[in-house]
This record gives sequence, C-alpha cells and structure tokens, in this order.
Amino acid sequence: MRMLTAIGGIAAMVALPSAAEAATAKRGTFGQMADGRTVTSVTLTNARGVSATVVAYGAMLQSLVMPDRAGRKADVILGYDNMADYLAKGQYFGATVGRFANRLAEGRFRLDGRSFQTPVNDGKNALHGGTLGFDKLLWDVVSVKDGPTASVTLRAISRDGDQGYPGTMTVDATYALDEQNNLTIEYVAKTDAPTIANITNHAYWNLSGEGSANGAMGHRVTIPAQTYLPTDAGAIPTGEFKSVAGTVFDFRTPQPIGERVRDARDQQIVFGRGYDHNWVIGRAVTRDQHLMAKVYDPASGRGFELWSNQPGLQFYSGNFLDGTTHGKAKRIYREGDAIVMEPQIFPDSPNQKGFPNARLDPGQTYRNVMTYRLTTGRAAAPKKR
Repeated sequence: MRMLTAIGGIAAMVALPSAAEAATAKRGTFGQMADGRTVTSVTLTNARGVSATVVAYGAMLQSLVMPDRAGRKADVILGYDNMADYLAKGQYFGATVGRFANRLAEGRFRLDGRSFQTPVNDGKNALHGGTLGFDKLLWDVVSVKDGPTASVTLRAISRDGDQGYPGTMTVDATYALDEQNNLTIEYVAKTDAPTIANITNHAYWNLSGEGSANGAMGHRVTIPAQTYLPTDAGAIPTGEFKSVAGTVFDFRTPQPIGERVRDARDQQIVFGRGYDHNWVIGRAVTRDQHLMAKVYDPASGRGFELWSNQPGLQFYSGNFLDGTTHGKAKRIYREGDAIVMEPQIFPDSPNQKGFPNARLDPGQTYRNVMTYRLTTGRAAAPKKR
C-alpha cells in the first residue's frame, strides 16, 4: 500500500505497511495469582518472525522469539512457562524493577531532611525496590494496540509509604514492537509528593536460545564507556569513577564475555563473582536516546543494539544462576547462561555525591525509554499471514 504525501512541498509516494505486514497484539491468559486473580498476557508479533510476550505480573518480558541467521526461531529470554514458578522463585526474570532499581546502601536515603528506610533484601542493602517491588505486582493492562507498531501498556500504582518510599507513584510500562525489529520498553512515572525513581527492565538474554546448551559467555559485547563504578563487597559503588583502560572492564571494542569474566586478578571481579557493575555512559538522564551497548552471538548470528536515555548501564553476567532453576525449555540455568543489560540511574545515587539525580517531584515526569534494535543475521522478507 502506498499513499501520496508532501515533503517540503514536493509530492512523494510513501510506502505504508499492508494489513499483512502490520504487527499485531494478541491478548491471552498466563495463569492466576495465589488469590485467584487472572494474569493477562499480550503477545506482540511482526511479519519478520519476531514476537514478544508481555505478562501483567511484574510487567515482565516473558518471552522474545527471533530467528537466527538460518531463519530458525528461538526464545532468547530466560524465564518460566507458568505462573507458579514465577510466584515461587521469580529471580527478576524479565521483570520491571523499581521503585529504585539496583541497590540502596542499607536500604536508606534522605530527602528534604527526612530519612527513609526501605526493606533490606540483599545482604545489608536494598535491591530492586524491596521485598515487594514492582516485579511482584499484578499490573493492570490499560491499552493493547495493533501495528504498524504493536504495543501494550500496563499500569501500577504504588501508594505513599509502599516499601518505605514517600509519595503515591503511578507508573506506566509500554512495550512496543515494530516491523523494523525494534522492541521498545518505556517507563513513565509521576508522583504526588517528592520521592526517588529508578525503573528498568531485568531481562536475562541468551541469544543462542534460552534452551540452548550454549551459554552467553561467547557473546561479544561492546559498551561505549570510558569509566565504570567500582563497588565494595556488597555491590555498593565506592564513589570512584574508574577508567576502563587496561582493565577487564574495557568493552569499547567488541569482547567475548567469557575471556575475562573469571579473572580473579581483578578484585572487582572477585567481589561480583563476574560482572555486576555500572558503566558510565553519561552523567544525567537525557531527552534523546544514545547507544548503551551492542551484543552479538557468533553462534546464531543474533544480536541487538541497546539505546536509552539513561546515564548508566548495569551489566550483569548471570553470576548467581546456580543450577537450581529449570526454565521454559526444562533446561537447568547455570552461572553464565545469560546476561542482563539494565539502562538506569547509577546504583545508590540518592546517597552519592556526583551521581545522577534520582529525585522526582510532583509535576515532573520520570521517563526511561530503551530500544533493542534486534538483528537476526539476515534480511528476512515479511511473510504474508
């Protein structure tokens, strides 16, 4: 289908997606909560063989299916195929995490002269919003749309005092898939009282396939960062901005993860049992997106570029997958079987001078928009449905 339009006063023909090429959004039911509430799923599918399933529990990315260089499809996101396992041992698989993603030292922060205490759930520190963070909420599905860009928007309301945070916060999570194989996740939050906000997605990626015998350590990663944030033994940043030059944290050129992830000569690798650190892409949230990372799997030809408006990238190399979890393909997940790439404000920002501002006031809008520009190793033509 083509339409006549005007560009700078010059008539031009512009190609539009036909009905057969437009991406679709299909509702389903994933299961039930322990109290009997129904958990909705929405699957976004385009004509190039890519589909993403979003589940209302935790506003999570439960599945992402994409073809390899030979056209063979595989799910590249770790997780479960049933609600019971997510309720029993969620592990943040694909989940939306917040109100404050990553860590707060001792679960504390100060705002306008007042001290606030959030639940401690990672040693002596708070992790990903607390014991009942956004990953454990049943979100409402407020919008489902077909394409050319198919999307689903989910909403959660975190009341004043929830997990110790001040202010009632309303959060929207939108997942969108287009015909160019761009998967975008956008988080938007507002509050009725001063609070802090840092919301991101915690998908575990194995581009060989979540059921593949190949782990993610052969993936080649590029991170355009000059510095990273060293941490103490509890994964709290020390406040230093350390150059990546000459260290195992230098990913300015593509590097296989497995070559250096176990280098015990670096104390930071020992602390994290691998990579679990924040790379400094910028010093503040920006209006526009910028490149955060590139990931490529030589075995399958699959890859992605990750773009976001956030200043930090938390790169986690799956160090605590301990062989006790059976995933969707009924395969055991082991250390290094997947990686996590989280665009966000720096860990412990409210307690650290010189770190990006995590404050959110009434009348302001928090926004984290991340786009995975998926590549499949070949240019696949859309197929008619």
